[in-house]
Amino acid sequence: MEWYDFFNEIKNKEYFKNLNNFLDEEYKNRIIYPPRDEIYNAFKSCSLSSLKVVIIGQDPYFNKNQAMGLAFSVKEGVKLPPSLENIYKEIEIEFNSIMNYQSGDLTYLSKQGVFLINPILTVIEGKPLSHNTKEYQLFFKDLMMFIDKIDKPIVFILRGNKAKSYEKYILNKNRLIIKTTHPSPLGANKGGFFNTDMFKKTNEYLKKHGINEIIWGNTSF
Repeated sequence: MEWYDFFNEIKNKEYFKNLNNFLDEEYKNRIIYPPRDEIYNAFKSCSLSSLKVVIIGQDPYFNKNQAMGLAFSVKEGVKLPPSLENIYKEIEIEFNSIMNYQSGDLTYLSKQGVFLINPILTVIEGKPLSHNTKEYQLFFKDLMMFIDKIDKPIVFILRGNKAKSYEKYILNKNRLIIKTTHPSPLGANKGGFFNTDMFKKTNEYLKKHGINEIIWGNTSF
């Protein structure tokens, strides 16, 4: 199985047709992030056959030049948003390491089998959760159910309440589920994000099942 099998399954569903029509109008009439051709970057940069970890967020960054189709990631040369800074801080805490804060591109994780996905793939400039539509909810439910059919061990990291609401679709017993608050300052500073050992626990689970661990630091790439 690969991601194209998933898109083949849903391409004729009414909600997916409606979603595409909705996005056609939105991109025509508003400023939407990420760019249209980057909406599905998470699928392009992490193949289903390499999948080890699924990290679920909320919706894309809503400021100019930030969103790039990978949850929490920004393109090279773009200043790190506070959420991503907090993710880097947690990596440093867990591994007693130093992250490169000049680079916010998380493609290096995707290439290792980390699927960085938001339940809502698009957003109107300056308006968080503006595309929180029924169509996206159905899309993400189908996506979760598709992934659930895969029998190999997979770690799910659910960040924030939006992500946690999809836990009910993780039914396969061959899973580790880690739940945290959202890494935005509003969520992370309340507790439930820092010092959770989410990355260490992920690697321990992968190692236990004979799967190569993730290199979370970004200074080796």
